[in-house]
Amino acid sequence: MSAARVGYVLKRYPRYSETFVVNEILALEQAGVAISIFSLRPPEDGHFQDAISRVRARVGYYTAVGLRADDLWRAITGAGACIDDVESRLARARGMDHRHVYQALRIACDARQLGVTHLHAHFATEATDVAQLAAQLADLPFSFTAHAKDIFHEDVRPAALVAKMRAASAVVTVSDYNARFLRGLAGAPAERVVRVYNGLPLEEIAFAEPARRARRIVAVGRLVEKKGFEVLIEASGLLHSRGVEHRCEIIGQGPLEEPLRAQIEALGLGDSVELLGPLPRRDVIERVQSAALFAAPCVTGADGNRDGLPTVVLEAMAAGTPCVATDVTGLPEIVRDGETGLLVAEGQAPALADAIERLLEDAALRVRLARAARRLVEQRFDVRRNVETLRHLFSAEEQSQRALAGASA
Repeated sequence: MSAARVGYVLKRYPRYSETFVVNEILALEQAGVAISIFSLRPPEDGHFQDAISRVRARVGYYTAVGLRADDLWRAITGAGACIDDVESRLARARGMDHRHVYQALRIACDARQLGVTHLHAHFATEATDVAQLAAQLADLPFSFTAHAKDIFHEDVRPAALVAKMRAASAVVTVSDYNARFLRGLAGAPAERVVRVYNGLPLEEIAFAEPARRARRIVAVGRLVEKKGFEVLIEASGLLHSRGVEHRCEIIGQGPLEEPLRAQIEALGLGDSVELLGPLPRRDVIERVQSAALFAAPCVTGADGNRDGLPTVVLEAMAAGTPCVATDVTGLPEIVRDGETGLLVAEGQAPALADAIERLLEDAALRVRLARAARRLVEQRFDVRRNVETLRHLFSAEEQSQRALAGASA
């Protein structure tokens, strides 16, 4: 396999909620793949993963805020020194946001100077748009990972998504559900879609059986509709009315904070449910590892947006915290009802309350589910094993084979 230097094109790096990106980059570096990171925007979060300090990759920022016309022209002129016939190549950028063109020009030149052999973007939105143009300018192959909002949101134009898929050497996605959806799009190059689960550094996540834990429910995520926290609070209210002792902690921040606080107050749950806001990653892990159960009450939003396969669910399962989740997108692939967790229909607070109560009251069930969940995570979600698929996709030989297969299809 040829040595590769992969350029990761990301909308923003680092980002607190994108643990999976850091895990992936670290595992690739440990496997001997050289990485360069091209970030379109600077970080804005107040907390970061401790693992970021172990990333060796060079990080470059390509901010285009306040970009002026003469900045773009200077970038075009400067690109002429590293890109042959840059003006005619830019014909491919017709209709693109001028800021993305500027970023692609700079990334293309830097990628050539750094010896990058492949560009890879996360999310099929602006990061992929920039990566695609930069790859075309620098004569490089590119690929991207599609997650959830970039596939399912009502603003996604299927024809534009398919065009990106056809231009890419490979399209990675994070669940079998997503892969079936992408392959089913009209005109999609089905043979280029590859499912690679987001993996975990399992050696860093200690497993502990949940037989004796406080009657505490933990949920983690942005306070947005697709996370389903409104349903979780309603379920907590039902448990409260039944006299089921429990405490529910929701970790995260987002636009629905005030409506959720109002719901907690209206239901009289101030002593049972708490919005903890964002916490440092080590505190999140500690709370998840010490909880009786983890809740992932995800729903399909009114705008079509939905979760893919939340990494924090995998982390809870790896740590020995049994999960109650809904049947949204890829969640049934990991939370197998009665085997590795409990699964309920989305948006159904009574069913969610029943499942939570069942786990709170049955320590033996918690232990059985937790053991099976850890085995599944070890089998299918070890990041070192999963990135081997990416390493092959990024290699020159694999790209050549896939290109020949596509040409003969």
